[in-house]
Amino acid sequence: MLHYTLFLTFGAICVAGAVNLLIQRHPINSALSLVAVMASLAVEYLLLGAEFVAAVQVIIYAGAIMVLFVFVIMLLNAGEEARTGESRIALLLGIPGILTGAVLVAWVLEHAGSPAVAAGALPGSPRVIGWLLFHDFLLPFEVTSVLVLIAIMGAVVLASPAAKSISEGTQN
Repeated sequence: MLHYTLFLTFGAICVAGAVNLLIQRHPINSALSLVAVMASLAVEYLLLGAEFVAAVQVIIYAGAIMVLFVFVIMLLNAGEEARTGESRIALLLGIPGILTGAVLVAWVLEHAGSPAVAAGALPGSPRVIGWLLFHDFLLPFEVTSVLVLIAIMGAVVLASPAAKSISEGTQN
């Protein structure tokens, strides 16, 4: 019963952090909300018996990736977001999307039987995960690292003085 209560509590923290991420106007506050979401997900993984995945969640995502996000936000000197008004597309697609998602979640919770595989039954030792990551899935891993490198280079180019002067010249 304690695990179930902790699972629901940290699930609620995760959802609250995600909602806070969306309603914040300043990008740094949104990034900090994302850290809270990732930390609560790490606790969820711990409760499910996936200690290695929880450690990777904290080290890689809440640590390295979020430091990169904050670095890029600071590099771009992003200020507070200016609200422009209501978006009709968001209303037309968002409200039915939320309702559809809520119905799907309710249906899954209603019809969920016993899990096909018990938590912790699959092989997930660091040796197996390392073999899969650096042998079987080496190409997607390397492509992801190249994409992150390209994103960093794009942020540096956007933040450079030359890019700012070009964009200011096109706005006048």
